[in-house]
Formats: sequence, structure tokens, C-alpha cells
Amino acid sequence: MSEQRFGEYVVVRREGHVAELVLDRPKAMNAVSSEMARSLAAACDALAADAAVRVTVLTSSNERAFCVGADLKERNSFTDAELVRQRPTARAAYTGVLELPMPTVAAVHGFALGGGFELALACDVIVADATAVVGLPEVSVGVIPGGGGTQLLPRRVGAARAAELVFTARRVEAAEARELGLVDLLAEDARTGALEIAGRIAANSPVGLRAAKKAMRLGQGLDLRAGLEVEDAAWRSVAFSGDRAEGVAAFNEKRKPEWPGE
Repeated sequence: MSEQRFGEYVVVRREGHVAELVLDRPKAMNAVSSEMARSLAAACDALAADAAVRVTVLTSSNERAFCVGADLKERNSFTDAELVRQRPTARAAYTGVLELPMPTVAAVHGFALGGGFELALACDVIVADATAVVGLPEVSVGVIPGGGGTQLLPRRVGAARAAELVFTARRVEAAEARELGLVDLLAEDARTGALEIAGRIAANSPVGLRAAKKAMRLGQGLDLRAGLEVEDAAWRSVAFSGDRAEGVAAFNEKRKPEWPGE
């Protein structure tokens, strides 16, 4: 296993083809300060450029929280001008996770509130355990979910359900979160469960995984005909790849594929 630190608050661990992106500001329950946002964006840039990573798991080093959202103590000290200048920094952290080219899995243990839940929503799959409490409480402090929540939550659970959750600002515990589709899977331990799923994902073709994710992301919101064109373009991008040739050969030879990743 290799480990790389980005600033004080973000760590990337790589083991095999799985990367673990660790939110590591435990004393603040991973509240996203400007410094942490810059580090998260930098870590995502590095991961996006690493062709060896087939799946990224987003985890927390804090025992009580995945992430409690924006650092409101820091925000309280900002002038209006400083808040405006900080906005691109904050956005880069959330879009960094959202735009990772490989599949992503969030491991939600404890509180995932506001921007913390938005980081999870930016992932493809959310695994939670019984400690999980999720929600978008931003309207209760006079703002709106600004890390993608107003767009990602409706796409996940539908417009009416998202509206109820955003407008009431309520917190949702694990069992109800699973029932409503706010999280995808419940595990005894979120991190362990997420890493297990990541291992299963990482066994598959890296070329296929990235192309499938791209097709699903680009096809969201399109009509069916346009979506199928997006899918066809993605198919053409992998149909003549080394991974495709190896996958077919391995199937016919009844052996485990050794993906060239190209």
C-alpha cells in the first residue's frame, strides 16, 4: 500500500487498483475549510490522472462523522467579498469528486450533512452503516445546497422527494435513508463494505468501467434516442480496445483476464 498526503487534511491510499480518498480533519468532523477544499481538489486531480486506479472509495478518519459540510466557523469570519472569492475553491472540491473518471464509492459512517452529504452524492454508489445520518440542512442557515445537492439529489430520488428533504432540512437516519434511496447499501461497517464492493468493481476492465461511467453520466437527462447515441459512442470507444480483446480471450479460455488497461 502506498500513501500520499495532500495538505493537512486529505490522504490518498492506493492498494492494488483501489484508491482510498480519506477525509482527514477529525478534530473538526471533516468540516470543509478552504484549505481542505484545495487539498481535496488536488487529490482528485492526481487520481483522475492515474490510469492504474480502477475505483476510488471516499472515506473518513473520524469515528463520528463522514463530513459535516462547510466549515461555518470559517465562513462566519468572511466578508462578502471573501465569500465570493472562496466560492470557486469550494466548487472545485465537489466537482473534483463528481468528475473522477473511474467508479466511486462513498463510505458513510456517522454524520454526512450539507456539503458532506453532497460529497457522497457526487459518488456513484453510497454505502452506509447503522450510524449514518444524512441530510441537506442548508436552508436552515439561510443558504441552499451549493455543492451539487439541488441537482444530484433529484436525480437520485426524484424531484418531489428531494424537495421535501431540502425544504424541511431534516436529518435522515440510516434505515430510512436506505428506504428513500439516499444511500444504496447498508453494511455492518461502511468502510469495510465500500472496500469490498470496490474490490469487486476493480476486478473488471478499467477501460470498460470508465466508458460505462461516462455513458451513464452523459446520458442522464437526455431523451432515450439521444442517450442511446451516447451509449453507442462509448461502445465504439471500447470495442477495439486491448481490454475488449483480452476479456473475450479470457472468457473463451476460461481464465481470469489480465487487463492491459488500454
